[in-house]
Amino acid sequence: MADLSELYQQVILDHNKKPRNFKVINPADREQEGYNPLCGDQITIYLKLSDDLIEDVGFQGSGCAISKASASMMTTAVKGKTKEEAELLFDEFHRMVKGELNPETDPHHLGRLTILAGVREFPARVKCASLSWHTLRAALGGNNETVSTELTEE
Repeated sequence: MADLSELYQQVILDHNKKPRNFKVINPADREQEGYNPLCGDQITIYLKLSDDLIEDVGFQGSGCAISKASASMMTTAVKGKTKEEAELLFDEFHRMVKGELNPETDPHHLGRLTILAGVREFPARVKCASLSWHTLRAALGGNNETVSTELTEE
C-alpha cells in the first residue's frame, strides 16, 4: 500500500508541476468556468468540438495540486473521445472518488485515472479532484453558468 500511496503522490506532483493541456484554445467552441469555494480552486475549461467528438481540450486556472493534477489527467483522458465516452468517464471517475466504484474489482474505463482513487481517503479533497470534471460536464451540456462545487452532489 505504501508503494501505491507514493505513486499517487508522485503523479499528483508531476501533473501539478507540468500540467498537460494547460492552455487556452482560441477559438473554443465551449468555454466553462468552475470554482471550488472550499479550497479556492478556479478553473476554465476550453473545448474544440467536431460534432460529438472532443477534438481538443485545454484548461487554465489556479488551485491546489489535486485540482490541477485531476484537470491535467482529465484533459488527457477525454481528448479524442466522444461526448458520450466523456460522460461515461465522468460517471466512473465521480463514483470512484466517492468510494462507490472500486477500480481494483469493478469494471471501468478509467485507465490511468485510477491513480486518483486515493482521493477517496480524504473526503475534503473529493471536490478538488472533481471540480474539473463537473466543469467539463457543464461545458459539454452547453451550460453557461459558473460551476460551483457547493452546488454539486459529492
